[in-house]
Amino acid sequence: MSRRLPVIHSITERAEGPSDRTVEVLDLEFSNGERRRFHRQKPHGHGAVVVVPMLDDETVLLVREYAAGVHRYELGLVKGRIDAGETPAQAADRELKEEAGYGSRRIDVLRAMSLAPTYMSHQSWLVLARDLYPERLPGDEPEELEVVPWKLDELDQLMLREDFSEGRSLAALFIAREWLRNPT
Repeated sequence: MSRRLPVIHSITERAEGPSDRTVEVLDLEFSNGERRRFHRQKPHGHGAVVVVPMLDDETVLLVREYAAGVHRYELGLVKGRIDAGETPAQAADRELKEEAGYGSRRIDVLRAMSLAPTYMSHQSWLVLARDLYPERLPGDEPEELEVVPWKLDELDQLMLREDFSEGRSLAALFIAREWLRNPT
């Protein structure tokens, strides 16, 4: 079913919560005449990248880093923000060098992923990095991250690990695995 997008009558901003994050309040009118106010977090920055670095055709590189939200060390993919003036491919290569100590000669931007599209407009770009070579750039991490090679055909084991819980990393690995099997 195809629906006409709601009409936005106004957008106002306000600070909300203990961190005073900016929230946009949208005054919307739907095609059936109903009006509602929806809230969404105002985006900060230029988005983010989630990088799937392939050491070889079967092995992805994960990083283990401290995750303050769950207060433990967590396995996941290389990820980070896109700086002003960077493309997702450039940000992915920089983050890969900072977090895993590798650069990439072949980068494919596969797609954008949203975190919570009902109330956030933030986008994370899924990037596949291949033809890796050693190169390290200084990053903003307080300690060097452990790099953990993982076979793509063992994702069933990885997805059940307690220390691998970030949804973007899990989704990105399955998408990249399927893309590698059937590149378009």
